[in-house]
Amino acid sequence: MLELKDISYSVRDEVHGKRQAILDHVNLTFDDAAISVITGPNGSGKSTLIKILMGFEKPTTGRILFNGEDITALSVTERARKGFTIAFQQPVRFKGITVKKLLEIACGKKMDTEGMCDCLSSVGLCARNYIDRTVDGTLSGGELKRIELATAIAKGGDVYLLDEPEAGIDLWSFEDLVKIFDRLRDKTVIIVSHQQRILDTADKIVLFDNDKLISAGRKEEMFEKLSQRPALCWRNIKENEYGQNG
Repeated sequence: MLELKDISYSVRDEVHGKRQAILDHVNLTFDDAAISVITGPNGSGKSTLIKILMGFEKPTTGRILFNGEDITALSVTERARKGFTIAFQQPVRFKGITVKKLLEIACGKKMDTEGMCDCLSSVGLCARNYIDRTVDGTLSGGELKRIELATAIAKGGDVYLLDEPEAGIDLWSFEDLVKIFDRLRDKTVIIVSHQQRILDTADKIVLFDNDKLISAGRKEEMFEKLSQRPALCWRNIKENEYGQNG
């Protein structure tokens, strides 16, 4: 179980010399073997929360507990060793590193063809066409995103932090994306997303607005609350939005 106890995060406003709150006294629990989707308007602190969970940012106040252990002070590397895996909103490019090498770095060992096929096919890519490709600008945004998700699967772990995993994914690949979530249902999966089809996969939905945790609960009750907040309605997948990003 992953617990946030009174987590706040603020940054200094260089113009006015004051501190600006990004997250304000958040208390939240993420259960084992469950998918939690964090949603809310842009700028409400969702991605910042993911960075704090992974250790890229340290909370101004509060504690993070993982299976009862206080991990607030642990580094990104230490959290990765404890089973934390992240996929960023914008995939990282690696000049000179092939897909094969990236997958092997992620899993910490040599991978056979079957293992690579399993990881890449789960995100809609053929291993034969990609294992020798370099992870750089020659790949499209959608390809880079899918390779990043394949890398997360190759690494494995107990906690998956996925920041807008649908970004850059074309309509055809979206079905593969949903299958990935189903594949990870025995893990603690935390997703930042506005997309209704991803919200539909959730066991728990968490709503943020104006740096505050507004509400969190089971999918059915949260859908009703979301429908009462027109300004926060989620987006549907549309072919004209995603058809050109593969």
